[in-house]
Order: sequence, then structure tokens, then C-alpha cells
Amino acid sequence: MRLVFAGTPAAALPTLRALAASRHEVAAVVTRPDAPVGRGKKMQSSPVAELAAELGFETLKPVRPNEGWFLERLRAIAPDCCPVTAYGALLPQSALDIPARGWVNLHFSVLPAWRGAAPVQHAVLRGDDITGATTFLIVKELDAGPVFGTLTEAIRPTDTSGDLLARLAVAGAELMVRTLDAIEDGTVRAVPQPTDGISFAPKLTPADARVDWKLPAHLIDRQVRGCTPDPGAWTEFDAGGSDAGGSDAGRLKLWPFTLAAGAGLVSSAPGASGGHGLPAGELRVDRNAVYVGTGTVPVRLGDVQAQGKRRMPAADWARGLRISPGGMTPQWPRFR
Repeated sequence: MRLVFAGTPAAALPTLRALAASRHEVAAVVTRPDAPVGRGKKMQSSPVAELAAELGFETLKPVRPNEGWFLERLRAIAPDCCPVTAYGALLPQSALDIPARGWVNLHFSVLPAWRGAAPVQHAVLRGDDITGATTFLIVKELDAGPVFGTLTEAIRPTDTSGDLLARLAVAGAELMVRTLDAIEDGTVRAVPQPTDGISFAPKLTPADARVDWKLPAHLIDRQVRGCTPDPGAWTEFDAGGSDAGGSDAGRLKLWPFTLAAGAGLVSSAPGASGGHGLPAGELRVDRNAVYVGTGTVPVRLGDVQAQGKRRMPAADWARGLRISPGGMTPQWPRFR
């Protein structure tokens, strides 16, 4: 079949590579326009645009896919089908009507679960054991079209959303090629989605990624892993005392952590959260580790990044604040 592929981020690259190596013809690629990135706000092409240029494909970058020039060019290319992976814009009916066999989307969940922009992140946040990917025919309603095929993938206990998405992107690319082969061969029929089990996965905001240390440790663990790498879990800390480096006080970005089992933090001290020696949000610094109290058990921080600083192990961050190892003291920073 003659294809026009639509995609934008790195998660769409395996699909484009798989299509380029398939029996189908990729006539053009649609992606989001170049955007400013970094502190210098330098304009940069999307990962899909860069790969399309490398492979020699014509690339279309409409600001909105209902623009007249874009629709005219799409009609002129006359694709049989338009596969989509994480394009990032809603397609108008005028575009959906152009390919004879429609637009086929690769979505990173087993529909009808987790319709929306952030299915992988929400699957990790909610503690799902299994997720997957689905190919379906795009209709006007969000992620509601009939399904061609699915695959499943276990969510591992240490998975971040980035880890999980990377695996699904590779497996999903193969599913997309199999789906297009079957469409061309006439061996697959799109099946309507069930009406029960529908859930939604809106894009996560920075507010969704702020950690509440009063929550149980396992919920904070899901939040941090689900928000890694985007939008990035974070907390705020108060620098208590002049030795805490007040200029470094403020927001701290967090990477996944571990439970502080065996760290000698269990206590029956009055006021200790969950019967443990660290109240929620309070820190303890050892020589090579930083622990934080939660609503249940303490956790050992992994990497962190203060504003304007590089990513580093939490123990190095604590040394930068001139916090000496030892018992809990009220002069240390406290997360809030």
C-alpha cells in the first residue's frame, strides 16, 4: 500500500523505521512543526522529522492538519492508508476522509483502557500489572475507533513510563506492520471496542508530578516512576539554618527511589509516620544515602536535580548543601 505516516516524538521512530523496511511504500511523513527547545530557544525539528530527512521522505509540517495546503498535498499524494503513532494533533474529518483505507493509529494501551495523551504514564501511576498496544481505525471520537489488533506487555516493578514506552514502541511497530499487511491482504476486520472498561489518560501536568510525602510510599513510588521522564516528579524543600545553603532552596526534581528496608530507620518514636523514625517529608542523611519519611515507610532517594544544577545522586546533593551525615536534626532541609 501507499502510505503517509504521521508521528512526532521518539516513541514514533520504531514505527517509521519498520514501515520503511516493510513491503509498503512510504510516500510522505507528517509531523509537528519545528519548536524552540532549551534555554536558547533554538528551533529544532521533531525526532520523526529528523529521521524522515535521513530516510529521504517528503515531510509535511502543518501547524494544524486542517490547513488547505496540507489537505491539497495529501490528496495529491493519494495514500491508500495513513498509519499514525503519537502524532500529537487531532485530525479533522476532511483529512480522515482522504485515504481510501483510513488512518490507522498505534495507541500504547489495550483499548478501551487509557484513552488519551498519556496512557503509559497513567498505567504506571495506577499500578496496573499489564498494559499493551492497540492498532485501531481513527474516528472523530478520541481513541474510540474499531480495533484491528492488540498486544500485551507486563509492567515491571521498577519500570518508569519511559522504560515501558520504549518497549511498547518497538513491539507496537511490529504490530502496526502486521496490521497494515492484513488490511492489504483483506485478512483483518476492525472490531468495535467494548463499551465497558473505558478509562481516560489526560496529559500530566507539573502539578500532577508534585510529591505529597504524606502519601504511602508505594503510591509515591508509582508517581515518581510514572512521571519519569516527563513531566518529571518534584518536591520543594525548606533550608533550615544558614548551613543548609539557602541559595539552593526551592524545587528539587526526583528520579526513582527505593524503599529504605534495612536502613535502621524503624522506630516507635512518638509522631513518627507509620511507626517509622522519619515523619513525612523529613530527611535523614547518611554517608552515602539520603532518606525521606513518607506516610508509611521511609524511602532512599535516587538521583535528584536542584534548579539550575545538574542531575546527581542525592548524597552528592546533600553534601553540596553542607549537610553532614548523622542523626536527624531540625536544621536540615525538609521536603514540603
